[in-house]
Amino acid sequence: MKNHLGLIYAMSAYLWWGIIPIFWKQLDHIPSMEIVAHRMVWAALIVVALIVSMKEWKAFVAVFKDKVTLLRLCAASLLVMTNWAIFIWAVNNDHIVETSLGYFINPLISVFFGLIFFGETLRKGQSLALLLAAFGVLVMIVATGGVPIVSLSLAITFALYSVMKKKVSLPATHGLAIETLFTLLPAAAYLLFLDVQGTGSFAHDAQSSIMLILGGLFTLIPLLLFAAAAKRVSMTALGMTQYLGPTCQLLIGVLIYNEPFGSTELLAFGFIWFALAIYSVDQLKAQSERRKARKLASA
Repeated sequence: MKNHLGLIYAMSAYLWWGIIPIFWKQLDHIPSMEIVAHRMVWAALIVVALIVSMKEWKAFVAVFKDKVTLLRLCAASLLVMTNWAIFIWAVNNDHIVETSLGYFINPLISVFFGLIFFGETLRKGQSLALLLAAFGVLVMIVATGGVPIVSLSLAITFALYSVMKKKVSLPATHGLAIETLFTLLPAAAYLLFLDVQGTGSFAHDAQSSIMLILGGLFTLIPLLLFAAAAKRVSMTALGMTQYLGPTCQLLIGVLIYNEPFGSTELLAFGFIWFALAIYSVDQLKAQSERRKARKLASA
């Protein structure tokens, strides 16, 4: 039952991330940086309120004594803010298909960063998957005459964010609170500046104002679902469900917002999907071998 509930949490988190472009698309009349600033402010206020309501304030405050953790979370904060800004700009400028490509290749970029930052070794399946993914990106570059900057930027910033988070052991709410608190003052100052200039969107349109506040809440919900899932299921199970997000984004971009998806995109995505299939099979095989090794060791 525990594993089933964990899988439900994981699928819910990734489905949430997959359909969220529909929400942000409703705010495409607002500049992307203003949306990101609101997202940081409201996420910070909501998650801090949650920590207080859960009576975790003392444990949360204690984190501020650890300078190394704070430095890593500061770096994570800058990375996630950059990722959010790119994602929201892309969604609101008709590049949802490109965002899906970024999150499809993100697991493979993470494998590459594991090699660089943590000295991890690549299995044959992982090496082949990386080569196929790189070839898929190359196909897109050659066919379109340009680098898929949105896709690569999203994949790289989120993979680097994961590197920073891997080095920090904190509850999801505490980590997110500190990350958003780092940018709370500059984000609030920016929004105040916009309001003084008369160009801010908040409080001028009730629907947009409510949606900007909800943006902070909708940032928190999938992260809490993911944290709950991570405690109940294996990393392999989490890895298998993570493709739900970019799959939903791709379908939304093509079927709902009529973004182009021709033979070039199909060929590039095809190489990347093939790479992900190899990567997934390799992950399952590796987990099976680890289970067998543990059984032999305990026999």
